[in-house]
Amino acid sequence: MTSVKEFRVEREPTPDSLGRGSFVFTDDYSVFDWGKMPDEIADKGASLCTMGAFNFELLEDEGIPTHYRGVVSDGEVVPLADATSPPTEMAIDLTQVPNLPREGRNYDYDLFHSGADDNYLIPLEIVFRNSVPVGSSLRRRTKPADHGLDFPEWPEGAVQLEKPVVEFSTKYEEEDRYLSRREADTIAGKASVETLVDLAHEVNDIITRQAAEADLVHEDGKIECLYYDGEIRVGDVVGTFDENRFTFYGQQVSKEFIRQYHKREQEKWVDAVYDAKERAKKQDIADWKSLCEEQPQPLPDDVLTAAHDLYAAGANAYVGRDFFDAPELEDAVMAIKDL
Repeated sequence: MTSVKEFRVEREPTPDSLGRGSFVFTDDYSVFDWGKMPDEIADKGASLCTMGAFNFELLEDEGIPTHYRGVVSDGEVVPLADATSPPTEMAIDLTQVPNLPREGRNYDYDLFHSGADDNYLIPLEIVFRNSVPVGSSLRRRTKPADHGLDFPEWPEGAVQLEKPVVEFSTKYEEEDRYLSRREADTIAGKASVETLVDLAHEVNDIITRQAAEADLVHEDGKIECLYYDGEIRVGDVVGTFDENRFTFYGQQVSKEFIRQYHKREQEKWVDAVYDAKERAKKQDIADWKSLCEEQPQPLPDDVLTAAHDLYAAGANAYVGRDFFDAPELEDAVMAIKDL
């Protein structure tokens, strides 16, 4: 469980009312569930906040309830169109997040829900996939035939799915794991798993259509939701280059290129991460990072510059407005191909 956003609370939620607060988006990034990496990517936080706000406003226009209230600009909560500069703070409604007790790697969701009442953050990530790109975990966990595809093995390039796939994974466990529908239904508590599936499809459709306006292909993504007074609302952030994967004429426009760079250039650390996770499973230890014997190293300046340009140019293209001083998306994409 990692985050590159800071969290501010103005008013605490109660069992029967939502609170008020905000996300403050930083320029930190995370790969391989590591958490904060040694570097920062300039304007990354603002680009994610901009895309997230834009998408929440699209969802609200389509009648999908969310926890979004606006972006903070000059100390005021305003719609994205009224922001005087690229925002880094998003105002949101707050729900309760009960404690999730655990013993080793065993988590007690019954106790979580005993403190949830009718106002809680659903402890699931709802993942939707339109394709299976390079780096997708679906390649490790399933076979093409499981999805009606006529391949004996996964090919090297991205594979388009005839119908989007919706999956569930844990949100608050030390290491994310994918769940059966039955497990997800138990963990969701009072929230309906079928409603969550339908909501994921709706959000996926909206983001996919918007991406196409910028010649971006929406490959996969996720939503997180809250349950309040019998209603499911979309929470966290949706449709950004951290939560979702997009491609531009076959080239990924997401932090996946940074993951792949680490795999090539910091192979020893990446292998140590995988080894630590496996040892943690065998030893029934949740904190796998304590078993990792390597640390990630800072990225070269040219990689950080390319990352900035990709996030900023991608956000400009997606929202259809030049919030950032950045090259055209095509040029930004060409730059990461050379890394």
